[in-house]
Amino acid sequence: MPTPKQAPKKKPSVATKKLLESAQETLQSLPAEQLKVAAEFLNFLNERGSDEATAELLRIPGIMEDLAEAEREFASGGGTPWREVRQDV
Repeated sequence: MPTPKQAPKKKPSVATKKLLESAQETLQSLPAEQLKVAAEFLNFLNERGSDEATAELLRIPGIMEDLAEAEREFASGGGTPWREVRQDV
């Protein structure tokens, strides 16, 4: 199951495979200190995408109020089990 920061994996294109191979070769040739910087930068890019997605969700009018209501409903035993909502899962 993907984590919130990861999109579901799909088969990469040929161009993407070539980019990944090139990046991997470059990373393997870096000295430890430069590898550390590269890893930190990649983590930054990954987190920024997550932050942008979060910001997009927060721009939805009333989302926080809806979330608070859903949490109260769940805490009081309300809600519908997901298997009843999605029979095909």
